Amino acid sequence: MGCDRNCGLIAGAVIGAVLAVFGGILMPVGDMIIQKTIKKEVVLEEGTIAFQNWVKTGTEVYRQFWIFDVQNPEEVRVNSSNIKVKQKGPYTYRVRYLAKENVTQDPEDHIVSFLQPNAAIFEPSLSIGPETDTFTVLNLAVAAAPHIYQNSFVQMVLNTLINKSKSSMFQRRTLKELLWGYTDPFLSLVPYPVPTTVGVFYPYNNTADGVYRVFNGKDDISKVGIIDTYKGRRNLSFWESYCDMINGTDAASFPPFVEKSRVLQFFSSDICRSIYAVFESDINLKGIPVYRFVLPSKAFASPLQNPDNHCFCTEKIISKNCTLYGVLDIGKCKEGKPVYISLPHFLHASPDVSEPIEGLNPNEEEHRTYLDVEPITGFTLQFAKRLQVNILVKPAKKIEVLKRLKRNYLVPILWLNETGTIGDEKAEMFRNKVTGKIGLLGLIEMVLLGVGVVMFVAFMISYCACRSKRVK
Repeated sequence: MGCDRNCGLIAGAVIGAVLAVFGGILMPVGDMIIQKTIKKEVVLEEGTIAFQNWVKTGTEVYRQFWIFDVQNPEEVRVNSSNIKVKQKGPYTYRVRYLAKENVTQDPEDHIVSFLQPNAAIFEPSLSIGPETDTFTVLNLAVAAAPHIYQNSFVQMVLNTLINKSKSSMFQRRTLKELLWGYTDPFLSLVPYPVPTTVGVFYPYNNTADGVYRVFNGKDDISKVGIIDTYKGRRNLSFWESYCDMINGTDAASFPPFVEKSRVLQFFSSDICRSIYAVFESDINLKGIPVYRFVLPSKAFASPLQNPDNHCFCTEKIISKNCTLYGVLDIGKCKEGKPVYISLPHFLHASPDVSEPIEGLNPNEEEHRTYLDVEPITGFTLQFAKRLQVNILVKPAKKIEVLKRLKRNYLVPILWLNETGTIGDEKAEMFRNKVTGKIGLLGLIEMVLLGVGVVMFVAFMISYCACRSKRVK
């Protein structure tokens, strides 16, 4: 009877040890299985989960606009007063709903090329008013004229045309005109061929961004989604030195197995440069654990604060010898037009930039850009890209409607919030196919290890107690 009990206790301890060992072995083996599966499924080629979602995103992407309506246009033009603005919005459009075009695999170089078509559909139910709502905004053509044509005689001719067309420093435009284009009365009078249609995002509909060539990850999974060339080039020709490089992915996904210490680099054609995001916090998104990466203020700092930004500094006069921060001159990217990009309401920008503008209220939570990345696959499951479009206006002695200005203005035109969140159906599929299976495997490993260790310890203690009792 004593032998039976002791044998049973030893057998229990052995079973516990076997379970614990099996749980321990399953950990590295399970990790290997997960890594092998993920590496297979995130490759950008026909038949993988990544390719299916990459060609046409299952996420609904919206672009919201807030327009800065100028409240005192005549005061500014005549007295060079501070510009008083009032934001109006959101006006919402659905974007990125079209599948990538001209998708071509280059198996030799392990590269896939594509065009990203541009299209926007107005969503009245998500907007505060119709596309016909009107605003007082800067006259884009008049403001750009002295920048593009700096010759005094040419400016005198342009001044005649501006007066003849009854154009001024500010104008009334509908939302649709401002965003997607209108025929400008001043440019229509120019006697030689110039584009007469003006709009912040003109042309957009029925155009395409690219060609992009990105690594498909077939030979090296750490390069999947990383851009090889954009429009046939590895550099942009807008900036000096390394600032001109096209780095990282397009931000829709990143190479898998993302660690919190990684700096996520990506290229944005909207701002004509590569940029980066750093880890901020853990987030639970519809039952999926994700890492939130944010654009740090350091990315927009002046070269004095961040020497890496020295090659993004262009106009030394306007930027006060490169000491201003928080705005990016993308004029070279926009055919010489005085376009400056910033975060909404000049968040993280120099106080001097916003000083002549009244009515701004920068807010970190509302105005920052972030990416929520699922760390195992590297897929971006939620994002908010926020930026502001500004136009530089300078005094121009030969142009009557600008000659009374006594200072430069960086005039905010609008800010946008482009957002996308994985849908409930896609989230459920993602949980079932990826995070659910990984979580289940992890649970099995921990249960086996935990139960095994507890059984081994419990049976060994019982065995030792029995032996001690018999000896006594």
